[in-house]
Amino acid sequence: MSRNTKALLERVREELKRDGGTNRLVPLIASGEASVEALKALAAEEDRIVRSDWRAFLTLAAQSTELPQREFFSTVASGEGLALAKLGDFAAACGLSPDDVADYRALPGCQAYPSYVARLALDGNPHDALLAILANFAEWGGYCATIAAALREHYGFDDAGCAFFDFFAEPAPELDELGLRALDAVLDTGWTVSGAMPQALLLHSYELMFWNTLADEKA
Repeated sequence: MSRNTKALLERVREELKRDGGTNRLVPLIASGEASVEALKALAAEEDRIVRSDWRAFLTLAAQSTELPQREFFSTVASGEGLALAKLGDFAAACGLSPDDVADYRALPGCQAYPSYVARLALDGNPHDALLAILANFAEWGGYCATIAAALREHYGFDDAGCAFFDFFAEPAPELDELGLRALDAVLDTGWTVSGAMPQALLLHSYELMFWNTLADEKA
């Protein structure tokens, strides 16, 4: 790489943390205090998010002019496809049928996140979207690891019921490396991280809005 891109990305992630905000739902799940209704809502909301993000990532891949960036978004999109089947097992473990998931009325505060990802794909700069998504990956993986452990310990879920969260919690060094190569490639075009920070900060805020909407409405 032409620069220490990993250190640059870590600085961006630290800036997102300093921006403030606390995830109020994951600690409730971790302690077993979150209601089953909150878990059901989590499953149904995620069903809509995964389907939307899958399409958005494919759109971003098609828009990307740098090969590593195109490969990154294509790989992430493939992961969303794999995750969707696992999400069905989580919903079933929560007691939801496919019809229940389809009939669920989504909460606006939860769907702001995928709506913004779609906006980045449709009328934004794919370089800005790359930074925003990479910057928020680490926290999402940490949340998933915490939830997977809690589902087993406090809610009695089996491996199939936890597989969606296991999937995202598992380290993915090849994907991480691909993301860094993609970021390095777009930096070589003259694009700057500073110009994309508003998008990264917004996506981070929408991520927290997702969790805290569930905490307020369902937990």
